[in-house]
Amino acid sequence: MRSLWRRNDKPQGSTAIVEPPRAAFDGSDEELFAEIERLIEANRMSRSQETERRLMELRHIAGIRIMDGAPADPKYADPDFARLGEADGLPEFGPADVTAGLLRAAILRHGCLLVRGFVARDGALRFADQIDRAFGEREHLEAGEPVAEGYYEEFGPDPRFNQDIGRPWVKEGGGLLASDSPMLSFEMIDMFRSAGMPRLASAYLGETALSSLQKTTLRKAEPQVGGAWHQDGSFMGPVRSLNLWLSLSRCGDEAPGLDIVPRRLDYLVATGTDEAVFDMQVSQAKAVEAAGDVAIARPIFEPGDALLFDELFLHQTGSDPSMPKPRFAIESWFFGGSAFPDDYAPIAV
Repeated sequence: MRSLWRRNDKPQGSTAIVEPPRAAFDGSDEELFAEIERLIEANRMSRSQETERRLMELRHIAGIRIMDGAPADPKYADPDFARLGEADGLPEFGPADVTAGLLRAAILRHGCLLVRGFVARDGALRFADQIDRAFGEREHLEAGEPVAEGYYEEFGPDPRFNQDIGRPWVKEGGGLLASDSPMLSFEMIDMFRSAGMPRLASAYLGETALSSLQKTTLRKAEPQVGGAWHQDGSFMGPVRSLNLWLSLSRCGDEAPGLDIVPRRLDYLVATGTDEAVFDMQVSQAKAVEAAGDVAIARPIFEPGDALLFDELFLHQTGSDPSMPKPRFAIESWFFGGSAFPDDYAPIAV
């Protein structure tokens, strides 16, 4: 295993490709996971940039091992339609009420599940400030200026995976890959664990849930950046997935939110028609057609609210240039190792 960090090593702000020590792990799976937990506890007690870099490496190694040993025929959680109830519209629940069976039922009937207060409001707002700082540090780095370590350091996956991670495209869309911020990756996964997200995703998928370098994104959406209707399954291929879209600021009115089709689609909607600019983009007319008698929605999210959905869910950024604020969010796709996207690099959570 060989991984690379690109980080600022000189006062002038120049960068270097640095080979970190102990980039591989020769122990057993049990020893690997024990080392990850040991480093997590150590870092909670005393934050260390080297520990956070090492954790990113080990989580990638663990993700590869989990993916390579994934079960051949896992089953999704059985849908609990009784718990979901018969109400129309976007299903909303509190975090204490969410089970894998409820989530499966909501996705099969409505395409998604809205969880109010999935993480604590104060924690969401603090993390939004951290994302804003990471965006600023990336700008300093690209300008050749001094930067604060830990906020933005590009992480390279194992050579068996596609090295073209698509950073320019992610940046253009108002994103920063979580793997490129060892400090924020640690805080994000700790937040996910406190909310029970890895456990919920694994129970939903019927196998250990993995995130990826390419599809775990810290977002700052400016009001002037328009949306594009899409289903992520149109470019991820045949996967087993669950997406956590976590709002870190109020959005949907004062900041860009999400426009959604709150119904189950068992197919990929035609792309590239009408006014659609991109190959994977669904036109407004096709989105309306797919919605049918279910109204397209733009929910109001508060900091800490989450929307959970899979690769067939039709959605876009819901923005308007008149909105006065940017929106901060995390978009983290979880995948089952049995059908992990081609070329994506796995991360254990």
